[in-house]
Amino acid sequence: MAFTKKRKLVKNGKTLILAYDQGFEHGPRDFNMENVDPEAIFDIALKGKFSALAVQAGIAQKYYHGKYRKVPLIVKLNAKDRFDNHNPLSLAHTSVEYAKKLGAIGVGYTLYLGSSHEQEMFKEFGRICETAKSLGLITMCWMYPRGPKIKNELDTNTIAYGARIAMELGADIVKVKFNGDVEGLKWIKACAGKADLVVAGGKKIDELSFFEGVEKAMGAGIAGLAIGRNVWQDKKPLEVARGLNRIVFHGKTAREVLEENRGL
Repeated sequence: MAFTKKRKLVKNGKTLILAYDQGFEHGPRDFNMENVDPEAIFDIALKGKFSALAVQAGIAQKYYHGKYRKVPLIVKLNAKDRFDNHNPLSLAHTSVEYAKKLGAIGVGYTLYLGSSHEQEMFKEFGRICETAKSLGLITMCWMYPRGPKIKNELDTNTIAYGARIAMELGADIVKVKFNGDVEGLKWIKACAGKADLVVAGGKKIDELSFFEGVEKAMGAGIAGLAIGRNVWQDKKPLEVARGLNRIVFHGKTAREVLEENRGL
C-alpha cells in the first residue's frame, strides 16, 4: 500500500511538495496578513497543482477538509522552536496513527545530524518508519546537519552522509539543502539510494536566481523540491508554482519559464 501511495506522490520519478511548517519552526516572522492564513496556502497547493502539502497536525485537523482533500497530505510529526539551533532536539508531538486518521498519505520528520541528541532522533524516526510501513504510509525525512559535531552544514559529504542515514533508517523521501554544487548533488542522490531525493527552497530570493537554482538542482537527476517561502511569500505564488511545474515535470529552463510567465 505504501508503494501505491508513493506512486501518487512521486509520479514518473518527480514530485513538487509545498511546505508550510515554518510557523512552528520559525515563528510568525515568516508571515504577512495573507500567508499567515493556512487556508490561503491550501488554495495555493490546490490551484498550483502541487504533488502534496506538508503541514503540522493541528493545521491538517483544522483545514484539511472539502476540496483540499484533493491535495495529498504529509503530516509533520515533530518540530522545534527557533530558539535553539546550536544543539537541536526535535521529538514527535503526534503519532503516525493520528496522521492517518487526518487523511495523510505520509508523515514527515526533521532529523538533526550532528546534534548531541541525534541518537534519540535516530531511534524515534526508525520506529516511525516501522509504524508508517505497517499502516501503508510513506515517510519523509527533513535531514539537516546541525549541532556541535558539524563544522559546515553545506559540506557535500556531510549532506550525503545525512541522506544515507535517512535512507538506512527507512525514509522513502529525503529532503536536503542544496549547496549549489550539481556534481555534489549527484553524489548525494547516489548516497540516498532508492529513497527519492528532494531539495529545500530556503529563504525567499529573487525570481531569476530562484528558478536558476531549481534548474541546476533538477540537472542532478533528483526527484524534485519541498518548498515553501519562495512560493507563498511571493506576490504571485501561482505564477511561481506554474514555473516550478514547468521546470520539475517538463524540463523547462529558468529563462523559458520567466518568458512564459511574462507572456501571461
